[in-house]
Amino acid sequence: MPAGLGMRRFFLLLAAVLTWPAATISAQSADPVREMIRQSHASDSFWSVMVRSDDGEILYDLNGERLVRPASNLKLVTSAAFLEMIGEDHRFETTLFGAGDINGRRWDGDLHIEGGGDPTINGEAYSDPLFLFERWYTVLDSLGIEEVDGNIVGHDGLFDDRPYPRGWEWDDLSYYYAPEISALSFNFNVVDLEVRADGQPGATPSVTWFPFETPYVQFINEQTITPQGTAFDESYRRELGSNRIYLRSTLPRGHYETEPLSVHNPTLYFIDTFKQYLQRRGIAVNGQLLTTNEPVSGRAPGAVKLHTHRSAPLHTMIEWMNRESDNFYAEMLLKYTAAKRYNIPGSTEIGLEAVKEYMSSSGFDTTAVTLRDASGMAPATLLKAGDLNRFLVDVRSASYFDSFFRSLSTGGENGTLQYRFRNTPLRGNFRGKTGFLSGVRTLSGYLTTKKEETLVVTIFTNNYAIKTAVVDRIHDRILTYFYNSY
Repeated sequence: MPAGLGMRRFFLLLAAVLTWPAATISAQSADPVREMIRQSHASDSFWSVMVRSDDGEILYDLNGERLVRPASNLKLVTSAAFLEMIGEDHRFETTLFGAGDINGRRWDGDLHIEGGGDPTINGEAYSDPLFLFERWYTVLDSLGIEEVDGNIVGHDGLFDDRPYPRGWEWDDLSYYYAPEISALSFNFNVVDLEVRADGQPGATPSVTWFPFETPYVQFINEQTITPQGTAFDESYRRELGSNRIYLRSTLPRGHYETEPLSVHNPTLYFIDTFKQYLQRRGIAVNGQLLTTNEPVSGRAPGAVKLHTHRSAPLHTMIEWMNRESDNFYAEMLLKYTAAKRYNIPGSTEIGLEAVKEYMSSSGFDTTAVTLRDASGMAPATLLKAGDLNRFLVDVRSASYFDSFFRSLSTGGENGTLQYRFRNTPLRGNFRGKTGFLSGVRTLSGYLTTKKEETLVVTIFTNNYAIKTAVVDRIHDRILTYFYNSY
């Protein structure tokens, strides 16, 4: 017995020490969220869960101050930054110029297209992906032009010439979710492939693609039709630095598959498609296709504006970006933010510095933040889940919050949450954002509870090695617990 300590006091102290671990375990076992995680197949993954009340009071905190990979939950921050720094009603301009003269039915001179960083020249924003080329054909046709005896020049100098953010993985770069970024972009900078396994087993499936089976890309079709009932095995790869795309999927007989695949050099893709469109509509183009980072005023002084396309407002782009978790929109808007804010060619790095300034002013611990992109697809991107959760409380006082809130998916109804919570009380009661990378699943947003309270919820799972659907079910149970408890 220690000197100076009475027998009774000693045994009381010993009893307290011996029972302390049991009391701690008991307290932990009374935590339903920890218990859900502990009993799941993802118990050895890293979990961060933070819940705040409508007025910002912390109701639950599990590892909220630890660094995590946010995946596409990063778009919650970058989309708000774009709304503040660009302006929710801002519109983007893409302009067709003419440098030359009309000689009868011939245009003697060049046509110039100046890219304005608009990500919406596609079929999702407009009913026809080729809508702008049709407008410009109409402009030329109204002038009586049947032939262009000159070049088509694409100007993409609003952005720098680095096509990807640092840290994107090379085996993603063939796919629609990791396209090259350019100030002059069309159709998300992808071609839309269709594959039909309409032959006998052992034969090669047929392929078609949009736009109008353009020769801008070359498909090496090494696919094979397998017997009905066998599994579809997807394999697409674009040779980096080229537009040669290898197709090596196996498809069961009768299978139909669509896949948007990225292209190299989006500026050239834009003007090549414009040339082909004009020729299909009866206007011959005799010159070359050229790209430059010079402004039109420097390359062709005295060029005349023939038509300027103005996009829909930025807030409509943010709605698409968040609901559909579109990486292309996020990275386009990031570079545009840099160009607009600093009057320099927009770059990912300068755009990220602007976003970090916004994050700092919004209460993030930016000394602990690592940003590699605007979309969250780079695995090296890190932040604290607790900071993101607090941000979602504070952003409600921003002037653009209505636009921000409208951009979030509604559980069971639209966007990336369309098929989540459909047959549960959570349907229509959770507005938020999903995130996914290999080994990363995240979910953040606003939960309206059974008692009609509003909670701000952030759930991050990192480093899991099981099926994502299993992690989703745990996220759903956690959300349901808070729905029923408040």
